[in-house]
Amino acid sequence: MATEQELSDFLKSVEKRAFKRALYHVRDEEAALDIVQDSMMKLAERYGDKPAAELPLLFQRILSNQTMDWFRRQKTRQALFTNFGDFDTPGGDGDGDFDWLEIFAGAQAQGGAESAEDSLRRTETLRQIEAQIQALPPRQREAFLMRYWEEMDVAETAAAMGCSIGSVKTHCSRAVQALAKALQARGITP
Repeated sequence: MATEQELSDFLKSVEKRAFKRALYHVRDEEAALDIVQDSMMKLAERYGDKPAAELPLLFQRILSNQTMDWFRRQKTRQALFTNFGDFDTPGGDGDGDFDWLEIFAGAQAQGGAESAEDSLRRTETLRQIEAQIQALPPRQREAFLMRYWEEMDVAETAAAMGCSIGSVKTHCSRAVQALAKALQARGITP
């Protein structure tokens, strides 16, 4: 059974990644915050008594379900109301959640200060990568983020997504191919 401290530590460790993942899916900061908060509350309320080792998989599944529920609610609202002005989505102005402290810490960890030109180039590259990730189809994006962002193995990802291991591999493969092709077209190479 997870202690309160273990649950708290787990939630602190996943909050930023969970927010970023939700933001990639819904493309609305407020909705992403709500989804993550609701997911954390459900985990604490319903599964707080589970062993600490089970929390990551449970949380990923809850987060996926909360995201799907959000999309269902949006679809229902759009079907019920004809005034689409009430449901404007934020424009693609590129103002996503970008953690400058993480970037600065990463630059310092690489062994010193980097030039402003290198920093700007790296920032622009990261923005282009994020834009390409957002452009992926939802299931590919979900599988890609779980496997490579959350560092979950194939079986955990399949369980969290509610699909087969083969489906996860297919989604990840297609996502990687699409990202590689799109980024190479923009001159970004590994």
